[in-house]
Amino acid sequence: MEDIQPKTGKYALNFGLLLGGAYVLFALMLFSMEMHYEQSFAIQGVNIALAAVAIALGIVQFKKANQGYLKISEALKIGAGTALVAGIIGLVYFFLLSNVIEPDFMDKMYEIGKQKALVDNPKLTEEQIDKSIAMQKDFAWITYPIMLLMQIIIGLVIGLITGLIAKKQKPDY
Repeated sequence: MEDIQPKTGKYALNFGLLLGGAYVLFALMLFSMEMHYEQSFAIQGVNIALAAVAIALGIVQFKKANQGYLKISEALKIGAGTALVAGIIGLVYFFLLSNVIEPDFMDKMYEIGKQKALVDNPKLTEEQIDKSIAMQKDFAWITYPIMLLMQIIIGLVIGLITGLIAKKQKPDY
């Protein structure tokens, strides 16, 4: 009788949904505290910590279901898959935030960026910064695939680290 091998996709989907939900809850918390414009290291750190916990839990659960065995390739699949699912959920939330919940979100972000640029680069004129912002607005659509790609890369790195720690090859009989 042959053992049924668990599927990495199932674990990636389940823990990706869990991570995506955690991202949305954290983002809603920031929104309720009016901190959703901040891009501090602490906020990014919390998001990475959430990803690390969800991906590591997914890999550990997969290993348990696989009789204690884990290949690095399986850990990478779970890490990337979890990040992909969570990233899509995060992008849907971001789309809703910037188009439905707070339609002027991007304009406020550009204004915050303009003020920061004026402080950081006193040699630039306001007109130069406005031209730069206008160009950014033309290419704003590219932020979605870049955000998703960065999420997947983070998932691969976390999956690789967790996989290297938890790997255990099946013995060859």
